[in-house]
Amino acid sequence: MDRVGKSVPRPKIMVTNDDGIDAAGLRALVQVLVSSNLYEVLVCAPDSEKSAVSHSITWRHPLSVKQVNIEGATAFAVSGTPADSASLGLSKALFPSTPDLVISGINMGSNCGYHVVYSGTVAGAREAFFHDVPSVSISYDWVGGKSNASDFTLSAEACLPLIGAILAEIKNGTYPLRCFLNIDLPTDVSNHKGYKLTRQGKSIVKMGWRQVTSGMQGGRMLSTMTMDGHVSSTETGASTISEEHLLFKREVIAAHVEVDDTDHRNLQEGYITVTPLGALSNAELDCQAYFKDWLPGITDHSSASAL
Repeated sequence: MDRVGKSVPRPKIMVTNDDGIDAAGLRALVQVLVSSNLYEVLVCAPDSEKSAVSHSITWRHPLSVKQVNIEGATAFAVSGTPADSASLGLSKALFPSTPDLVISGINMGSNCGYHVVYSGTVAGAREAFFHDVPSVSISYDWVGGKSNASDFTLSAEACLPLIGAILAEIKNGTYPLRCFLNIDLPTDVSNHKGYKLTRQGKSIVKMGWRQVTSGMQGGRMLSTMTMDGHVSSTETGASTISEEHLLFKREVIAAHVEVDDTDHRNLQEGYITVTPLGALSNAELDCQAYFKDWLPGITDHSSASAL
């Protein structure tokens, strides 16, 4: 209530993800947001796991949407991708108004370096960015055998001050719309070293392929492109594939990890990394300079060949 007794509208937060609407990370985030009693919480998320689908969208057929019961929130499960879910949730086709903030997560697995390109979690926040809506992607550095579901709750609670500060800036009209934030929380989140502003690095897990005899072989692939053998694998429809077809699954070959002061390194050192991201894919300056000299030569060569 304000001074004259009128109810003050609470900020609206829309939650999406790529692990699916039933994922422990999303449910923990929603529960923490609802329990704070500070926000109106909306959920628009994929109806099943869509990890590592990047920014793919559904174009050729309609999406099916079903309302889901999540206590304290208005929630819908969508048959599409994280980008689909974020776009639909922002369209006013489901909700009567645009949310103040979109949060994508909490993802099961970190999203640092080049992996933000593959990430459906980051894509959910990026889609909101395309719509000029402030957004954040949140990922927890899940490690099989060490992590458990309660770490998602701890991660959500650790992000509450950030969420509150972002919404305060939005209310004041001072929050920048030229970027969105990618937040990663360390495995030992209960003993994190605090927030640290970082930049996206170039860390990546190199992937290969191996032939398998069924879709049940191997553990689940996290969005970090690492295998988690502690999570049961799901059937991939291999039973419907004829013997004429060969089955292949991705496998980890090696990891390239930067030693520079970037997102992945700081996450491994125990910090909650806060990385501003954009959507442009500009090459590094030395590449730009190389092709500035290279391209005119191609044009000259082409003209000479035509004679």
